[in-house]
Amino acid sequence: MKDFNELVLSAKAVTVFKNVINDKGISALIELLECDDTNKDYFLSLYSDFVSALYEKTDNLTEYINTLLQNDENIYVKQSAKGQVSPLLQKAVKYELELFEELSQLRCEDIKSVCPVDVYLPEWENSDYSVKDEYVKKIDAIRTTGYGIYAAHRMFLYKDNEIIPVKYPDPQRLSQMSGYELERQKVIDNTMALIEGKPCNNVLLYGDAGSGKSSTIKAIVNEYWEMGLRLIEIKKNQLYSLPDVIEKLADNSLKFIIFIDDLSFSTNDSDFGALKAILEGGVAGKTDNLAIYATSNRRNLVKENFNDRNGDDVHLQDTIQEVMSLSARFGLKITFSKPNKDLYLSIVENLAMQYNIGIAKNELSIQAEAFALRNGGRSPRTAKQFIEYLASKSE
Repeated sequence: MKDFNELVLSAKAVTVFKNVINDKGISALIELLECDDTNKDYFLSLYSDFVSALYEKTDNLTEYINTLLQNDENIYVKQSAKGQVSPLLQKAVKYELELFEELSQLRCEDIKSVCPVDVYLPEWENSDYSVKDEYVKKIDAIRTTGYGIYAAHRMFLYKDNEIIPVKYPDPQRLSQMSGYELERQKVIDNTMALIEGKPCNNVLLYGDAGSGKSSTIKAIVNEYWEMGLRLIEIKKNQLYSLPDVIEKLADNSLKFIIFIDDLSFSTNDSDFGALKAILEGGVAGKTDNLAIYATSNRRNLVKENFNDRNGDDVHLQDTIQEVMSLSARFGLKITFSKPNKDLYLSIVENLAMQYNIGIAKNELSIQAEAFALRNGGRSPRTAKQFIEYLASKSE
């Protein structure tokens, strides 16, 4: 029987990877190593607990431990993301990773030798790769891959004061989009500046409904998320929480787009001031690792009526300037206008190729125009709806 005393003592001294060592499967494994052959009932109970926890995830111990290490959000991960790891912390991590390396290669025979019994015991597999080397690779790339929820997801929502991953994000890709190339390139260029740590602007995409404003932003995130780009969507009625969101992201090495869709205000809207303060002039300004991207059907963002311009405000011009000032605080404003006939039909033709729609060009154009007439006019959204309609009929 192997002597596992040193391994057990090292496990009890684990500090950085405390969450991993406290995992129910790993805890049972350490107790197994500490067991002796005088209490077979206790050994069998611990063995069952360990293998049960293992089987919930995998039947491979190396993979099990590697996954725990990769997903652990600890002080070393956070300091590595900032590029500020102390030598003492680095030394502690080195020794603890060597422990997990040894644990990950424990075979069924090793554990069974602790307390031989005459009953069948479920078994597991091991892989020949190094969990220590895999962890080092993760840390080396952490400034673009992120850690915690940001490593596994690219798009998020803000809900109940927490940043929540979107499990099934919009899969739209830039290669699937046609038309508005010049407008889209401006957003791409600004986003690349953000990713590369260069000065970039907050962006306002405004124009007609269905022209691809929101799709452009989501497609850009899907295209560049492996370079460290993430998106967090905030609703208009959550704008008062922007300082809290920014604070949560301040020390993160990734780059973030704060996405506000369909943005507009009334003149007495309390959320107006919250966004204005963040865009420029507030004490809690935005950090260098994020930019605010908003879409709106209104260039000036604020719904005005004639009473606003002919009201009884003593300083009427100041009030008008206040209303108009918000959109001016976006450094980059891009217009997505309703497409003319030629652009609309070009979008339809490109989508038809993507969906393998085998209809002659003239007939496709006639049907597309008729569909637009029945469905509120030409737009990229209408074009996609038309092609999806044709695709559903051909199935």
